[in-house]
Parts: sequence; C-alpha cells; structure tokens
Amino acid sequence: MTYMVNIRNSNAFTSKGILMLWCTIFLLNSACEEKKSASADSITVKKIDHVKPRNVIFILSDDHRHDFMGFTGKVPGLQTPNLDKLAREGAHCVNAFVSTSLCSPSRASILTGQYAHTHTIVDNQAPMPKGLKMFPQYLQQVGYQTGFFGKWHMGNQGDEPQKGFDHWVSFKGQGLYYNPVLNINGKEVAYEDSTYITDLLTDHALEWLKEREQDKPFFLYLSNKAVHAEFMPAKRHKGKYKDQKIDYPKSMFLTVTDTSKSFDLSKKQLTPEKPIQANLRDIPEWVRRQRYSWHGVDYMYDGQITFEDFYRQYLEVLTGVDENIGRLLAYLKEAGLDQSTLIIYMGDNGFSFGEHGLIDKRHMYEESMRVPLLVRCPEMIDANTKIKSLIQNIDIAPTILEFAGIQKPEQMQGMSFVPLLQQKEIAWRDKVFYEYYWEDAFPQTPTIFGVRTDRYKYIFNHGVWGINELYDLENDPLEVNNLIRNPEYDSLAKNLKNEMWTWLEETKGEQIPLKRIHGKKNDHLYRGTN
Repeated sequence: MTYMVNIRNSNAFTSKGILMLWCTIFLLNSACEEKKSASADSITVKKIDHVKPRNVIFILSDDHRHDFMGFTGKVPGLQTPNLDKLAREGAHCVNAFVSTSLCSPSRASILTGQYAHTHTIVDNQAPMPKGLKMFPQYLQQVGYQTGFFGKWHMGNQGDEPQKGFDHWVSFKGQGLYYNPVLNINGKEVAYEDSTYITDLLTDHALEWLKEREQDKPFFLYLSNKAVHAEFMPAKRHKGKYKDQKIDYPKSMFLTVTDTSKSFDLSKKQLTPEKPIQANLRDIPEWVRRQRYSWHGVDYMYDGQITFEDFYRQYLEVLTGVDENIGRLLAYLKEAGLDQSTLIIYMGDNGFSFGEHGLIDKRHMYEESMRVPLLVRCPEMIDANTKIKSLIQNIDIAPTILEFAGIQKPEQMQGMSFVPLLQQKEIAWRDKVFYEYYWEDAFPQTPTIFGVRTDRYKYIFNHGVWGINELYDLENDPLEVNNLIRNPEYDSLAKNLKNEMWTWLEETKGEQIPLKRIHGKKNDHLYRGTN
C-alpha cells in the first residue's frame, strides 16, 4: 500500500507545509513497507499434538549419484561402510528424485519445500527473494538450536549468515577443497597446512554438537562441498582407486562419431555380445552435440582431465564424505543419542558418468535426477527398510518438520514421508515433475520440463528444434529406446504431456524466468563473443 496526500486545496501550501507533508508521506510509506516485509518473514507454527521434538542431522552431499554406494553393487570394490550402515540400520528410499538437477534450485527446494519456479531460485545466479520461508525458521520457533555447516551456494548469496540458523559456518561459492576460508558467524577465518574441507566442516559440526545446550533439541545441517568437480580427494585417499576398473555405460557409445575418443576399449566392449535395443534416430540432437563439450565425454572440462581419472577421483573424494559420516555416528553413540536421533543423508542432485555420452547433471535422465536418500532413526524406523514410493527433494522440509512436531506450512508443495518410513499405507503421489532452465554459462543443455511415473518418463525439450522423449523404464532402464514416434504410445505421451502442462499451470510455472546476461560467451565454440 502507498499513502497519498491531496495537497491541491491545502491552506498550508507553503515550503514548510509541503516539507512536513512529504515527511509524513515518507514515514507512512516506510512503515507500510516494513510491515509488508515483516509479514513476509513472519513464521506461524501449528504444532502436531503428542509429538516430542526429535534431534535431527541432515547431511547433504554435492553431485552424489544415487547408485554410487557400496551396498548397491554398482561400482565393484567401492567402499562406503558408513553409508552402508545408514541403509542397513534404517531406510533406503530407492526412488528419490530432485525436481531440478542443479545446486542452487535443488538446495532451495530442500529448504523451502517448493518447486524452483515457485521459490524462483531457478539457477545458480538467480537472487534469493525477500520473505522466502525456510524450514529451519520453524524449528527455531519451537525451541530448536540450529546450526549450518558448509556449502550454501543458493542464488546470489555469498557466505554471510542466513536466517533460520543460530550457528553459521560457510564459504563463498563452491569453496575450496584445501585451505578454505570460512565465514564463522560473520567472522572470516582462513585455514592453512593442507586443511581438507570435508574434515574441517565435520570438525566444526562436532564441536557445535558437544557445546550445545543439552536440554534443547537440535537441528544440524551439514552441507558438504564434496563430491563436486573438480575433484580433489584428501591426501590420505589419493590413489585409493587408481586401479579401479571402469564400467563404461553402454549408452556411452550410441552417440560416437569418427572423431570420438576410443577410451582404450576392447573390441568386445565396443561390440557387446548382446547389443542393446536403441532408437538411434531419435536421440535428441542436443544430446549428440553435448558429447563434445565441457559436459561431454569427448571434451570434458575442455579436455583438462581424462574420463578415467575423473571417475576414480570422484570415488576417492566420496571416501572422505563416508569417513566423516562415521565420525558423526561415533559421536552420537558416545553421547547416547544414536537410537533417538534422526539422520537423513541425501545428494543435492545426481551425476552422469558417460551415460548418453554426457558428464554432469542438469538433464532429466535417471543418473541426473535420481539421488541417494538414506534415513536412520532406530527408535522409529525398522532396519533394512526399502521404500519404493516416489520421493522428491521438496518432501524433505515437511518431513523434518513432522519429526519436530510441526504441521506442514501451507506454502510448501512437498509432502511428509514420515508415514512411509513407518511403513504405513497412505495415499501417495504416482508421479514426479521436473524442470530445468537453460543457463548462459552452460548453453549445451536446453530448458527441460518433464514427468516421471513409476514406469514411464516423458521429457519435453523446450526451446530447441528437436525431438521430445518417452521411455518405458521397466523395459528400457538405460533410456535409449525413445518411443515418442511409436503410435502404440501416442496416447500415453499425450496424457503425460498434458499432466506436465497442468502441473505448470496449477503451480504458476508457465513463465520462463529471464535475467540480464552481462558477460561474453564462454563455451568452447563461441567463447569471447557477445
């Protein structure tokens, strides 16, 4: 609201009178804006009866794909004993997905319980809007001690302390693996002597746990830099997987050209005994072209590293994450909290290792949008629980709030999966939706919308002259047989497409966000042009 004053007929039409009137207008408008801001930031908590607030540790890793854990058997010889322990003694959410496979949007969705087009942090440069409500703010309202440790990297924010957290340890942007500079409650602290970031963040988390007020519940958010490229393992882990055999994905070779790298493959690997059924005609052109880019196997990271070194270093960096989870578990046991504390481990998005000839995330294939999600709380969750329901990152906030005895706020679009963890039969979603918005920094991936059910996936590639995609995940888990032209699946494709558009319409997601692009192009094809 803006206050206006009619001075046309005022008898006090003097310099002094006008000055007083404008001062009044300014003060009234300022008060109004402050009231609006306060209203936007106000937190209203509705409690759930007869629920005792539970201590919560949420561990987020960067770019950890869903199947790179020892117990899955995906990578023979991969050792992740502490992640294995979480799965063995708790629940493994087999079908966990992000709604946008990119750092900032996914992290914002975790904190807000909203889709990217709703919270508006749609990429790694989008600003954080005023009044955005995050679930740790609700925890504070019911007496939780809250601590954040690690990578924030959300919107245009640096490393400064954020609302919702009593204790703050972070760094700017992606941070450094070695000798980082941390912002500790607003004070800059530089580290030397080969200090390793994953160890350091866990040091700070453990220190906070030991010094916290013992009579209050706590929420600890440990947000790892690892396992983000470019990978730098801890010195004690360098070379641990130097002899690791590489399991090249079959779909990696469907987009090869005469100039593609050979990857030292044997004839048997290039021509497998059982060829996969693939629709080569309908591989999207942007996928073929991305093979030779920063995010493609033929020119990955502008040719600075080989695929084999990239793969093995990823495993070595992941070892540091697992090791430090073990340190947290050991503390909880020592403190007598290991049975009652809720621990959630998750990746902020997945990661491709050669599937479709691609590296990284952003796209909607399984290796990108699917993430690890492990939940342990022996007092409430049975050991070796496997949950096959479709869960998304927008569900984390309402789930943690329910464990704290707080009802889901109205603005949250996710759902609490506490009943699923307790293996209760409840009504649940039968599909998940996806969105990714084109970035100037990485122009090889288009804007993508889509929908995935428990069996089918529809991908709408927006803004490019190319084909959309439909996959039967039950019969085609590699997503190489695009059914979009198959007349037998035309009705299914139409229905999924309509559901996708309905989702966007009902959640007000039809406006594609734009922002000013200041710099010149930086991709290898057009670098230096405006």
